[in-house]
Amino acid sequence: MKTISGLSLQTFYKTNYMEQRLFLGDEAIAQAAIDAGLSGVYSYPGTPSTEITEYIQHSAVARERGIHSRWCTNEKTAMEAALGMSYAGKRALCCMKHVGLNVAADCFMNAAMSGIQGGMIIVSADDPSMHSSQNEQDNRMYGRFAMLPMLEPSNQQEAYDLVYDGFEMSEKLGYPVLLRITTRMAHSRAGVTLRPPQPENPLNCPVDGRQRYILLPALARQRYRKLLAAQEEMTALSESSACNRYFDAPDRRKGILATGIAFNYVSENYPDGFEHPVLKICQYPLPLRWIRKLAEACDEIIVFEEGYPVVEEQLKGLLGTGLNVRGRLDGTIRRDGELTPDLVGKALGREIHSRYAVPEVVEQRPPALCLGCGHRDVYDALNEVLKEYDAPKVFSDIGCYTLGALPPFRAIDSCIDMGASITMAKGASDAGVYPSVAVIGDSTFTHSGMTGLLDCVNENSNVTILISDNETTAMTGGQDSAGTGRLEAICEGIGVPAEHIRTLIPLKKNYEEMKAVIREEIAYPGISVIIPRRECIQTLTRKKKIAKQ
Repeated sequence: MKTISGLSLQTFYKTNYMEQRLFLGDEAIAQAAIDAGLSGVYSYPGTPSTEITEYIQHSAVARERGIHSRWCTNEKTAMEAALGMSYAGKRALCCMKHVGLNVAADCFMNAAMSGIQGGMIIVSADDPSMHSSQNEQDNRMYGRFAMLPMLEPSNQQEAYDLVYDGFEMSEKLGYPVLLRITTRMAHSRAGVTLRPPQPENPLNCPVDGRQRYILLPALARQRYRKLLAAQEEMTALSESSACNRYFDAPDRRKGILATGIAFNYVSENYPDGFEHPVLKICQYPLPLRWIRKLAEACDEIIVFEEGYPVVEEQLKGLLGTGLNVRGRLDGTIRRDGELTPDLVGKALGREIHSRYAVPEVVEQRPPALCLGCGHRDVYDALNEVLKEYDAPKVFSDIGCYTLGALPPFRAIDSCIDMGASITMAKGASDAGVYPSVAVIGDSTFTHSGMTGLLDCVNENSNVTILISDNETTAMTGGQDSAGTGRLEAICEGIGVPAEHIRTLIPLKKNYEEMKAVIREEIAYPGISVIIPRRECIQTLTRKKKIAKQ
C-alpha cells in the first residue's frame, strides 16, 4: 500500500487535509503550492518572503516528493530557473521580497512575452513602512507593466486558495501569475482549511517552444500581440473570480473599494455589517464590470490599498465620469506607510477607540550588531586605519553589516542596493576619492557583487574591497550562502592578483594584524580584496545547541 511520510494515504489525508491548520501567510502559500503539485521553488532569502521557501525545505512531504527547494544565488537566477522548470511542464514557484523583483525584472518582463508551459507563480512580498527594506515600492506596478494577471489575498485562507487555484489559472492562460502580499499578510497567522493534494505534472516540454521562447524581434512581435489579445480573457477571469466580491449596503452616498489585506481593515471597522457598498478586489486586471456597478451606485468612492495609489489612479482614467475618487492622492490617506484599521477608520469618519496605544515611556530600540559578531571587529580595525587619511569613503552594502552605519561604529557612507558597494567605490575612485573602500557580505557578493569586481579588475581600479564573510545569509535568518568556501577562488578567477587576496580571522587578538593588512592593501595602487572570515555567532550558537541534543 502506498504511503506518505509512513502513513497510509487515507490516514495522511485525514490528518493533514480535513482540519484547519494555523499558518502564517507565507506558510499558507507554501503549503498551497505543495498541495497544488509543485515541483520546485526558486528563491533568494528576503524578508518578508523567506518563510515560504523555508517551509517547503522543512516539509516532510516536499522532501519525500523530491521538490526542489535549494536557495538560488539571486532573484534573477531564481526566476530564470523557475521559468526553465515551467518550460519542462512542471509547476514552479518563485519567491522574493519586493526589491528582489528589480533584480529579476529582465526575466519577469520577457516571461510575459514567452508565456509558460507548467504553471508558474511569482510571489512578491512587499514591505510598506519599510520594516526591513530600503524602499516601499508597490509591485502591482510591475504586474501592470508586464500586463500579467495578479493576485492579492486579503487573508491566509485566500492566500492558500489563490495559490492552489493560481497554478491552474496560469496554465489555462499560458502566462505567469504575480502574487502580491505585504508584510502583515506574510507574518500574521490564521486558520486555513487545506484541500486535497494534487500530483505533480508530467514532463511536457512545449511543442512550439522555438516559436515562444526565442524572442528574436520577428517572433517577439507575434508574442506581444498574443499578450495584448490575452488581456480580455484575464479581465473576464477577474470579473468572475470568487475573491472579487461586491457587497451592497443601504447608504450609497459613499462607496468603498478595498484591495488585498485592506479589505480586512475595512471589515474591522464594520463589525455589524457594511454601511456603504464595498467592492473587494483580490485579482487583477481590475474587474471593470464591478467597478462600474460601484461607480453607478455611489456618489463618491474611497479607495483603500496597501502601497501606491495604483487602483485609485486607474479609476480616474477608467470612469471618466467626474465621480469623486478619494484615497492617497488627495490626502484622505497618507501617501507613505502601511494601512492600519485605525487609519482606515479615520478616513471613513468613524470614531476610533484604540485599545493598544504604545505608552510614551516605550521607545524603539535601534538594531545593533550582535555581541561577538565578526563584523564588529572588522569595523573597529577599519575605522582605526581610516583615521590616518584625510577624506576616506566607505561604500557598504545590504546585510547585517549595514548596521555599521549606526553608533558606535558610524563606519559607512552608503547603502543603496545589492552589490552597489563595489561599483560605487569604483566610481568614486574614478572620480579621485582615496581611499575608496567597499564593504560587502559573502552572500551579497555572490548575489550581485561579482560583476562589479570584474569591472574593477578590468581597469585595475584603486579600490579596496572587504568581503566580510560570516559563512551564511545572516540578515534573513542564516540560510546557505552560495559562495561559502569559494570566495578566494571566485576572486582569483575573476582576475584579482592572488597576492592581493588576503584572508583574516576578525578577533580582538588579531586586531593589529587586521589593521596592518587593511593599511597595506589601501596603499596598493590597484584592486585588492580582503576577506575577514568568521562564522556568524547566531548560526554557530544554533549548531552548538543542536550538537548538545
